[in-house]
Amino acid sequence: MSHFQGIRRRHALQALGAVALPLSSLSAWADDYPNKAIELVVPASAGGGTDALARAFSEAVKKYLPQPVVVNDKPGASGVVGMSDVLNGKSDGYKVCVVIAELVILPHLGLAKFSYADFQPIARLNADPAAITVQASAPWNTIEEFIAAAKAKPDEMKVGNSGNGSIWHLAAAGFEDKTGVKFNHVPYQGAAPGVVALLGGHIDAVAVSPGEVAAHVQGGKLKMLAVMADQRLKGFPNVPTLKERKIDLSIGTWRGLAVHKSTSPDIAMVLRTATRKAAEEPVLREQLDKLNLGFSYLDAPEFGQAMQRDNEYFKALVQKLGIKA
Repeated sequence: MSHFQGIRRRHALQALGAVALPLSSLSAWADDYPNKAIELVVPASAGGGTDALARAFSEAVKKYLPQPVVVNDKPGASGVVGMSDVLNGKSDGYKVCVVIAELVILPHLGLAKFSYADFQPIARLNADPAAITVQASAPWNTIEEFIAAAKAKPDEMKVGNSGNGSIWHLAAAGFEDKTGVKFNHVPYQGAAPGVVALLGGHIDAVAVSPGEVAAHVQGGKLKMLAVMADQRLKGFPNVPTLKERKIDLSIGTWRGLAVHKSTSPDIAMVLRTATRKAAEEPVLREQLDKLNLGFSYLDAPEFGQAMQRDNEYFKALVQKLGIKA
């Protein structure tokens, strides 16, 4: 057994006690895994927040796995294409999925035949609120002006999202519900193409995360009117929250890692251990700060519980708003 494998096995034994798995369940699988590159499937477009997070993680986890983690973007259908790819593959740990909040939304819209229960969580790495962002040249400088303009022309204000049933679609729909406006929702293959459409003047606004518009806001091409969070963000201290403006809405996305539910617990533990160590790497935190992506780590058990809670929340929200795919 190599030095790395010995350390890994000790960590696995220690961590297994925390999840009450019998030591006898350890198999040779964990000793041999991974012996080739691990594919990290991103169910979103290159250039967006999910892709950026995956690439930052891939870099940070290098020293904790003997094989590389290779990012593979598979966008489409609000995340269904990428997440389905992992579930349809072998449960041998060589396909890891970046799971996103849409996992607990799409099934309630009839857009996904799977649910969060089909995955075995590894860890959550990130959580971010939605933000209303418009072109820098747009005539609205406050969220109140934006709302007034939308009310003046119901169904005409074009708001881009990352696909029907995506978290950003739900965020904009929740905003409609709280303010009484009606948008023309325009779906894209991910947040990044939606932001490109906004830059090109094809739509009026996006309701994506601050990290996905940060570079353009800092570059003076876009302006953020409000964030859907409980508190102002450290990267955007001058941008108010909706709650400050008496709009009671706090909604956003999260991103984490998961594998097929049938994956060996031993293999999952190797991934959990490496992910926990990567999450402690200053380089990962620094990279997320640069990208304006909020670091929010949860280990597998807590991540699973959070997904269960969010599943119930979005199920109720979809029913309340009558959102249809």
